Amino acid sequence: MDLWERARSFAGEAAKRSQELSLEAAKRSSVLVSETAKKSKEIFSETAIKSREMAAEATKQADLLAGQIMHLASDIPVPSIPPIPAISPLPSAAESEPDAAELERYGITDDLREFVNGMTISTFRDFPLQDEPEMSDVPTVSNVRQDLNEWQARHATLVLSAVKEISKFRYELCPRYMKERKFWRVYFLLVNNYVTPYETKYFEELKVKAEEEKMVAQKEISQTSQTTTSEQKDMKVPSKTSTSSNREQDLDVFLLGDLGSDDEGPDAGDDDELDDDFDKIDGASGI
Repeated sequence: MDLWERARSFAGEAAKRSQELSLEAAKRSSVLVSETAKKSKEIFSETAIKSREMAAEATKQADLLAGQIMHLASDIPVPSIPPIPAISPLPSAAESEPDAAELERYGITDDLREFVNGMTISTFRDFPLQDEPEMSDVPTVSNVRQDLNEWQARHATLVLSAVKEISKFRYELCPRYMKERKFWRVYFLLVNNYVTPYETKYFEELKVKAEEEKMVAQKEISQTSQTTTSEQKDMKVPSKTSTSSNREQDLDVFLLGDLGSDDEGPDAGDDDELDDDFDKIDGASGI
């Protein structure tokens, strides 16, 4: 019974002591939290004050630097900037299209357009023309085979842009049903009566132009050769004149020199003869 009372008393004291320790720990924890919060508040307040001071100092320094820059900039002469030239607008699609004169020159006329309007895909596909072996080394420029002559190549380029039916036929037929070479052969055979006069006229004009250029070149060469010959003659004439003058001067010197020797010769001979005569007279008187 005493043991039980002691155990009970010990348990009560232990519980009481535990409560006291818990209260003491809670009190100390509260004090510590309060002091920590106070310290944190002080540190935050001090940090905010320092930040404001640094910001004010930085603003002051920036204002001073800006004032110095403005002062220096006012002393530097500002170069005059030339005006930027206006950029010309890009040519529109209408401006890049060929004019009526060029279309006329290459045979794209109203009659040709009317004739082409009556064509169909079957006109090309069923045309009785055998395929020829394809020449792979023939270049293609502007979607036109360059095995055509100069006039035909330009005509093909213009007709693709000016006559939409031909462009459509070529798109649907090449190369699914026929080669590019065959397409243009068939086309020029079909429109031969409409384009041949313009093609002939074109090459005749080129021939006349080439002959005119040749004549102009020959004329320029002839004028150049004549100018060169005249310059050479002008260079030779002074030499002949100077040679003739030198010859006349030599002749004058020769003649004058002979005359001088003739005038002086007799004088010297007379003196010698007189001396001989005086010697003879002296010899005779002495005898």
